[in-house]
Amino acid sequence: MLGPVILAASRSDRMRRLVSAAPVTKPVVDRFIPGETVDQIVPIVRDLTDRGLELTMDVVGEDITTPAQAEAARDAYLELIDRLKPLELGTRAEMSVKLSMFGQALDGGHELALANVRPVVEAAAEIGTTVTLDAEDHTTLDSMFAIHEELRKDFPQTGCVIQAYLFRTEADARRLADSGSRVRLVKGAYKEPAEVAYQQRHEIDKAYVRILRTLMEGEGYPMIGSHDPRLISIGQELARTAGRKLDEYEFQMLYGIRGDEHLRLAAEGHRMRVYTAYGTDWYGYFMRRLAEKPANLRFFARSMVSKG
Repeated sequence: MLGPVILAASRSDRMRRLVSAAPVTKPVVDRFIPGETVDQIVPIVRDLTDRGLELTMDVVGEDITTPAQAEAARDAYLELIDRLKPLELGTRAEMSVKLSMFGQALDGGHELALANVRPVVEAAAEIGTTVTLDAEDHTTLDSMFAIHEELRKDFPQTGCVIQAYLFRTEADARRLADSGSRVRLVKGAYKEPAEVAYQQRHEIDKAYVRILRTLMEGEGYPMIGSHDPRLISIGQELARTAGRKLDEYEFQMLYGIRGDEHLRLAAEGHRMRVYTAYGTDWYGYFMRRLAEKPANLRFFARSMVSKG
C-alpha cells in the first residue's frame, strides 16, 4: 500500500525539500493547484463558472504553529472573498476551510479556530455564499463538529465534511441529516488506525453507500465528493429513489481530476462543484492527492521520467 508511505512523506521536511526542488514538480503541481495568488486564481474562477461549473475554494496550508499564522490564514480567506465580491457568483463559489489553518491545534485551539473562522463565514454570507468545514484526522473531529454546530446557529448554510472510512461516520451522518445540514461525503485521505477506521477499499466503499443513502433520505443537502464512476452512478440512483431534484444535491471533484466528467455532469443539469486549491504552501495538499489515487502517483512518476 503506497498511500500510507506517501502520507508519511507529506509530513517529512526532507521529502518536502526534495520534491519541491525537482524540476518536474511544478508542471505536475499545476495540474492540481492552478495558482499561488488571488490574482492568479480569479481568472480560473471566471473560466470554470463560465463553463457551467461551481467551485469550492481552498487556500492551502496547514502547518500553523503560532496565532499570528492562524490570523494570516483568516486574512487570506477574507482577501479571497473580497476579490470574489465583484463577480457576483453567490453560492456558485463557496469556501472550504481546514480548522487546523485557523489555529485548532494550538493552545486554546478550539476557541481560537472558532474566533478566526467566524469572520470568514460572516464575510462569505455578505456576498451570498457560504463555507464548508473540511474534515481532518479523527482526533480533530469533535472540535470541528462543535464549531460547525455553533456557526450554524447564525449561518445555517455552513457545511461540513464527513469521511466514510471512519466507524463513527454513520452516526454523524444520521445526526447531520436530521438537522438539515449541508454535508460533503468523502472516502477519507488521512492515515487512520484500524481501531477507528476501515482499512480495506471494499469496506470503505460499502460504508460510503450506506452513509450516502442516509444523507439522501434525510433533511439536509448531500454533496457527493468522489471521482469513482461507480459511486457517482450509485449517488444518482439514490437521489432518484429519494425523490431529490437535481438542485437538491451536488457532485464535488478535485480540480485537475476527471475534468471531462465535470463538464458531462454539468451538461446533464447536475450541480458540479470543483474543489479548487491555491496558495504557496501546496506540498501537503499535493502529496495527499497522490496518496488518494494511484493514478495520480503514476501521472507524477511518468512526468519525472519524461522530463527528467
